[in-house]
Amino acid sequence: MAQDEAKKLRWYNLALMVFVMVWGFGNVVNNYANQGLTVIVSWILIIALYFIPYVLMVGEMGSTFQEGKAGVSTWVGSTMGPLLAYLAGWTYWVVHVPYLAQKPQQILIALGWGVFQDGTFIKTFSPMVLQLITLVLFIFFMWVASRGITSLKRIGMVAGTCMLIMSFMYVLLMLAAPSIRGVAIATTDLSLHTFLPNFDFTYFTTISMLVFAVGGCEKISPYVKNTLNASKEFPRAMIILAILVALSALLGSLAMGMMFDANNIPKDLKMNGQYYAFKLLGQHYGVGNLFLILYAFTNFLSQISALVFSIDAPLKVLLAESDSKYIPNALSKTNEYGAPINGYKMTAVLVGTLIIIPALGIGNMNDLYNWLLDLNSIVMPLRYLWVFAAYIAVRRLVGQFSAEYHFMKNSTGAISIGLWCFLFTAFACIMGMFPKGVQLFTSQWYFQLSLNLLTPFVLLGLGLILPSIAKWTNKKASNQIQS
Repeated sequence: MAQDEAKKLRWYNLALMVFVMVWGFGNVVNNYANQGLTVIVSWILIIALYFIPYVLMVGEMGSTFQEGKAGVSTWVGSTMGPLLAYLAGWTYWVVHVPYLAQKPQQILIALGWGVFQDGTFIKTFSPMVLQLITLVLFIFFMWVASRGITSLKRIGMVAGTCMLIMSFMYVLLMLAAPSIRGVAIATTDLSLHTFLPNFDFTYFTTISMLVFAVGGCEKISPYVKNTLNASKEFPRAMIILAILVALSALLGSLAMGMMFDANNIPKDLKMNGQYYAFKLLGQHYGVGNLFLILYAFTNFLSQISALVFSIDAPLKVLLAESDSKYIPNALSKTNEYGAPINGYKMTAVLVGTLIIIPALGIGNMNDLYNWLLDLNSIVMPLRYLWVFAAYIAVRRLVGQFSAEYHFMKNSTGAISIGLWCFLFTAFACIMGMFPKGVQLFTSQWYFQLSLNLLTPFVLLGLGLILPSIAKWTNKKASNQIQS
């Protein structure tokens, strides 16, 4: 018994695991690029009004469904039925399509910085040529995933942990640089207006990136059943996660403001900001490009692993819990390595389309990268809506479910906060659809807006028609067997 307990996860194991899953240095860079130092106030608001309730709700759901194997799909299926559980699983998988479309770009960017120590490598290609290269890369790593190769995933976990350490190292060394290295602070105007956001239309188009940054802690939910005293330790892990994210976001943004002038932010900061940061940090501390090279190659390995894992894992989650009423049996067909090969082909078609079509109307690589990143911030948070919907359903079904931990004892108050988080997420996704960093009402602005509107509807719409396809194909296969 004691040996079994020793194998169980503790709250500190869970907190570190989910922090590595949810958070990255890029979250700090991307939101600083959007808002400058006003992002510090934005972080305080988003963490207090959205993120803390979010993680505490996930803590309660984990306490309620301790034996659930499919995470959010289990929560939705237990409260709202199998059809909505399928749609939740579909959403969780399909929102990874834009994510997968951008990963090869990030691999090439990291490789370029690691080899050449500057950001010129990808700028030598036209957007179409570069997207064709990324498509080839994606197909190659899909082949790698289909071979059941797991070593890259283990390398990625090590690389991800190293990136986490380097991110905190950056924050600490940059905050200390003015006092111990005499480095001048880049943002010279530190008056109140530098930190106060202007809550206008442009500001609200950037909040989807904040929501995207803090979301995803429900990824850890399948591990609830492996947790020692889950009803107490899982919620505790969520609280520690909230503290770690808050510290990293606030201190990281302050460090960025010390390194990059908040009133003169480089246009390519989203694409290259992480590398600029470590390059400048090395110069501040007299070690040349050492920090940059270490970070670039660490990120290179981490991005490769994340790509392979994200091709495979979300698809297997969708198909493992699949009901033949909703998903064609053919999609569950596996090869000799256990990979759902037809599901891979469906993934390749969707991702390939999203890699090539934008390059037809977006003129340069920086705009293309920023657009895909912004698209991720629109699409990825759609899966969070199922978390809040399931939470509202649980609190409405008083007495049907029991949990030792409750985020809030009063059901009416809990439902109200769940509804607030649901509506705020939906609002952020809608506002995020309006293009950023592009001149208003130009052909490129309309092109990006059209893609931002169409992509979520097409991706989610496929999930609505798949049950009809399943009914037809499965019936056809059954008739062939009988004949």
